Amino acid sequence: MSKRLLLGIIIVLLITNIATLLFWSADKYVVVDSNGEDRKINSKKPAAMVDGTKISYNEWMTSLRENNGEKHLKTMIDQTVVKQLARQKNIKVDEKVIDREIALLTSTQGVMTEEETKRKEEKWHESITYRYQLEALLTEDVDIPADEISKYYEAYQKQYDFKASRQFSHIVVENNETAEKIMKELDQGASFHLLAQEYSIDEETKNDGGYLGFFVKESSFIPSEYDEKGDEMEERTYSDPFKSQDGIIILYLHRSLPSITFTYDEIKPYIKNELALDKLEQSLTADPLWDELDIEWVYE
Repeated sequence: MSKRLLLGIIIVLLITNIATLLFWSADKYVVVDSNGEDRKINSKKPAAMVDGTKISYNEWMTSLRENNGEKHLKTMIDQTVVKQLARQKNIKVDEKVIDREIALLTSTQGVMTEEETKRKEEKWHESITYRYQLEALLTEDVDIPADEISKYYEAYQKQYDFKASRQFSHIVVENNETAEKIMKELDQGASFHLLAQEYSIDEETKNDGGYLGFFVKESSFIPSEYDEKGDEMEERTYSDPFKSQDGIIILYLHRSLPSITFTYDEIKPYIKNELALDKLEQSLTADPLWDELDIEWVYE
């Protein structure tokens, strides 16, 4: 994976995971975004209590405005600048490229509910689109020879593809009797995570609810039977018990991410932008674009 791609993933994760205030208001109740979850709070009550000492909502808001107000407003302006210029210049990002990056980000996460997955993917989609449009805008006047792009592609083309991956948990038991008991509890709505902690004999994973992580298809790090079972399963379902060298297995498939590959023509514009940024020694900031629009703001 290239350093620029890795940096892009880190930036997206930082943007989408830091708890961010949505708005402050004179109303009694306000909504804040805490790590992707909307939280309703009463602005008339203290924001915190420390051994009887109050930190009021207004003190909190004042601190936020003084310490983060300018930075947050600049971020909002940057995003608006990039959106407007990208629309004016018809700069679009291929959904396939965005899907690849979302898949990469997903494979760095733990277990997520469908709601969490949807919420994160929406935020990632917006952040990834912003980053690629910003790259295109910053480098639109830079010429990179075609042979330089093709040589780079030949050397690093695999880093642009995503290999099909699956996210598994399992419960390992010694006999069919225990497996059947667990299956009855699962069918009645019991938590796979809690049942793994209670019954699994796999000491390495039981405390984590049997969680194994993401694996590319046909990985040497998991038994081949898991791949075979995974082919038959739908996301967020558990398998019937089956035999493995470690015992009787009940497998849970959390996510199944398909492979994503690119032809040279599909990925060429994005390689060009990467090479152009390196040539310019340009950091990924929207500051150079501000002069193209009429911008007024309170910190000017």
